[in-house]
Amino acid sequence: MSFLPAHDLVGPDDAFQTAFVMHGILGNRRNLGSLVRRLSAEHPDWRFVNVDLRNHGDSDGAPGPHTLRACAEDLDRLAQAVGRPRAVIGHSYGGKVALVYARDFGVGLRTVWSLDTTFGTGAEAVGQGREVAQVIAHAKTLPQPAPSRDAVVAHFKDAGFSDLLARWMTTNVHRAADGFRWRFDLAAIEAMFADYWRCDLWPFLEAAPPSLRLNLLRAGRSDRWTPDIVARLASLHPRVRSPVLDTGHWVHVEDPDGLLALLSASLDE
Repeated sequence: MSFLPAHDLVGPDDAFQTAFVMHGILGNRRNLGSLVRRLSAEHPDWRFVNVDLRNHGDSDGAPGPHTLRACAEDLDRLAQAVGRPRAVIGHSYGGKVALVYARDFGVGLRTVWSLDTTFGTGAEAVGQGREVAQVIAHAKTLPQPAPSRDAVVAHFKDAGFSDLLARWMTTNVHRAADGFRWRFDLAAIEAMFADYWRCDLWPFLEAAPPSLRLNLLRAGRSDRWTPDIVARLASLHPRVRSPVLDTGHWVHVEDPDGLLALLSASLDE
């Protein structure tokens, strides 16, 4: 059987319109669960599909290669199973997956939201990109099984990572018979992240059809936006929208109301 990513269906089965929602690297579908539930409450005529990307959450067993294109292919198979989306929404890594899906499989797609996602190659791997690479590298050094979730927190805090990030990483472990182990395949995660920086989506953004509503949200206090990237993004206006929220990278945590308002308005269009 072809691989299908794990997902939650939120909203009526007979909804006229469907939206796919994707988390970022090292996350899972629970990260955006609250946002999805609030969107569903405001839009009862939509069905939301909250997805675990391959090698994350409950989406294990995906065959390689582990690339953005493979993630988009996963979504295409999911669309054949549950219905093609009218909108796709992705945070960070999930935002780039959303754009690759739009580029390669976007039949019937109308609206795309990428939330604090950069679009180019490794030359843009500033700030957050370096931190994610460091997190992955340090995750590989966690002795397994870990005796407790607190031990996982200590492992990251002792290396200088924030308490918030250290505790967030515990959402990626599960209790096994002998202790706590990672839920994901770190080698596959590493391959996915490497491909993120190989994929250049600027040509797609510059040539996307005007019928596709591209919303490239930028977190105003995120460390991934150099002046050159901001200027290049601005050059795509007005065909491509680029709203800004006064937050760091975790837009759905730092300003959930502001993000909800932006997404909700676009689904009403």
